Parts: sequence; C-alpha cells; structure tokens
Amino acid sequence: MAELSKVIHVRNVGHEISENDLLQLFQPFGIITKLVMLRAKNQALLQMQDVASAMNALQFYSNVQPTIRGRNVYVQFSSHQELTTMDQNSQGRGDEPNRILLVTIHHMLYPITVEVLHQVFSPHGFVEKIVTFQKSAGFQALIQYQLRQSAVAARTSLQGRNIYDGCCQLDIQFSNLDELQVNYNNDRSRDFTNPHLPSEQKGRSSQQAGYGDVGVAYPQMANAAAIAAAFGGGLPPGISGTNDRCTVLVSNLNPDRIDEDKLFNLFSLYGNIVRIKLLHNKPDHALVQMGDGFQAELAVHFLKGAMLFGKRLEVNFSKHPNITQGADTHEYSNSNLNRFNRNAAKNYKYCCSPTKMIHLSTLPQDITEEEIVSHLEDHGAIVNTKLFEMNGKKQALVLFETEEQATEALVCKHASSLAGSIIRISFSQLQSIRETS
Repeated sequence: MAELSKVIHVRNVGHEISENDLLQLFQPFGIITKLVMLRAKNQALLQMQDVASAMNALQFYSNVQPTIRGRNVYVQFSSHQELTTMDQNSQGRGDEPNRILLVTIHHMLYPITVEVLHQVFSPHGFVEKIVTFQKSAGFQALIQYQLRQSAVAARTSLQGRNIYDGCCQLDIQFSNLDELQVNYNNDRSRDFTNPHLPSEQKGRSSQQAGYGDVGVAYPQMANAAAIAAAFGGGLPPGISGTNDRCTVLVSNLNPDRIDEDKLFNLFSLYGNIVRIKLLHNKPDHALVQMGDGFQAELAVHFLKGAMLFGKRLEVNFSKHPNITQGADTHEYSNSNLNRFNRNAAKNYKYCCSPTKMIHLSTLPQDITEEEIVSHLEDHGAIVNTKLFEMNGKKQALVLFETEEQATEALVCKHASSLAGSIIRISFSQLQSIRETS
C-alpha cells in the first residue's frame, strides 16, 4: 500500500471517459481541488481537499468496483503528495482554461485537414489559427480561438466526440501556449486572420497536389462539418461513411414512366446530382452519379426496395466510378435545383426512406389547401393536408395512403410550378399531421 496521500491515481481511464465522469465518481467523498488527465497513459490524477476525503473514497471503492460507462477503473493512492501545475503533463497542459486547444485525434481512419477541423470547431466561436502536426501520440492540432470562452465551450461540447461515425475521436485539452505562429496557409496550417500568407516556402513544389489527393480519395471530407452537425457527431444506423463510390446503379425501373428529371427529384434528396444516364440497352436501368461517396451511400441505404410506378427499385453501387459525359447523359452539376449547395446540414438531417407524408415548401403566400390537393391528387388518395407558416414562409404537409403514392407525387411534382412558384418537395418524418399543430 502506498503511503497515504490526498492525491488519487486512477488507471484504465479510456478515451471515452471524460473529466466530468471522474468528478462524479469522487465528488461524494469531498471537494476535488485538481484533476489531471494523463490521456497518453489512460490514467488520471485527482487531488482531494484533504487526506481523509481520499481515504474515504479509496475505502469505499475497495469494496465496490468503480465503473464508468461500463469500464472498470482502478484506484489507489498516488505517490504524489501534492499536484503541482507541472504535473499536468510535461508541456504544462491541463485544465487551466486558455483560448488555444490541443486536440489529439484517436482512431483516425480518414485524413483530417485544417478545413475539416475549422468546420468542426468554428460553430463555437471565431477560430483565428489552426496548426496540425503528427506526433508520437498520433495526429494533433492546435486551435486558437479569438476568445477564451469559445475554447471552453468547444471543449465542453466536443470532448470525446467522433468527427465521423466510429472513428476520428476528439481528445481536447487546453494548451499552455499564448499565441500560435502560422507561416503558411495550406492544408496543414492556416491563419484565418491573414488570408495573404503563402501556401509554402518559395522553391518548394505546390501543396495543392496533396489537397487534390484528399479530395479524390475522401470526397465526403468537404461535408464533414455538415454531416457532423446533422447527425449529432455520429451517423445514421447502417451508414458507414467510408464509401467512396459516387455512382449508383438503379434497376427494375418502370421504363414507360421514368425519365432523368424524375430520377433527379428522388435522388437529390440524398445529395447533389452530377449527371444521370438511362441505359438504352436495358431500359429499366439507370446510372446516377452523386456528388460524393457519402451521398451515394445515403441514396443506396434509403432507396433500396422503394416502390415507384408499380416497381420495387433495386439500388446498388455501380462498378463505374463516374458517368462519362455524352449525348445520352443529362447534366445536373450546375442545376440550382440541387439541394445540398445551401443548408447542407439541414438537408442531411432530413434524409430518410420514403414515407407517406410529403413536405412542401417555397409555396406562394396566398396558396390554398384546395390548390395543393388538386396539384397532387392524381398521384393517389390524399388522407390529410395542413398548410402552415414557418419563418414567414408558407409550407404544407400532405399525407397519402401509401409510401408509393407519396414517392410518385414527389418524383413528378418536385420543382414543378404551382400558382407561379417553383415548389420544393421532400419526405417528412412526422407520423401524423396532428404533431405539427
């Protein structure tokens, strides 16, 4: 038994365990004056106000196995009698709030660039500078906010979260640095207060090649922040986020009723559409090229087995990486009907399989329910409708008897003109119209 001390040494502290979790474990025994996370060793040091409090805690946990988030942690007296600020590991980092954060990324399955970090951290305040580097502890970044409270808020909100589902976990501490030195604006460092910095030292080859490689291998990177924001830092069940195939093969279509624009209306719910090609030698097949692999994965996941025009759709990844532009392809890359150019996070959030309820927006201010019904009723029996106003804009919910009728209405009438306005239609995840009142 180590000699008595008011400092407690905790082992097996996994990355998922936060400082807050540890505080809750020891707060019942007295006031905690200091807490140091030794992340690299999966350990922590915790100083109680006096030896008696530490003794009470260790006595209690000698009879009861302490667990945090399903993980057993092991506690004993520390060899330290007192924690000095220098124990907050060698660089003097720890819990003293500072506007600069030291971020370590664990389980890094994707390359993380300055752009991705900026998208993840900027919702919490103005990010002035970011520097990234590879260390023995793994990939690390220093992130400098304009204000200290922004850094505190970011750390509270993001500590232990994943940038992508199941990987790229954020481990955040305060840095003891006062100011970051940034000499170059490239994918490894950036000064957002000085856009005129060069991208590299004169005489070195361009860094842009490296940028491009990331773009090709992981096209979904650009959406990282929107995806993280939409799904609360995770991903919907069944979505891996690791697919990089952008082109989708749709088969078992109804060749008499389908065309490129109708496919666009359906697939654009899950991402931006680059181009679409109906296959002449197989009239019930089509290729749809999405903006990136993540969007293609959403489309395959949510549309597999959907019913449209009396047929059950088969939706799979194509072996073609993209569709070659030609006389028989329809181009949509510059279409202003692509939904994910604006409010990407909101659009990701609304992704779902076809439902019986559709949501109409960008309606004329003086529209009536009767006009909406007559615009849509040739696609099936309408069970219920509701017209309402959101942020001063007219919107509507329309409930059909079946998912197939709702899908047909969306496919045929999204981006159609109603009383002089081009209307937008998406599926609603509400179960019944009452829920909105």
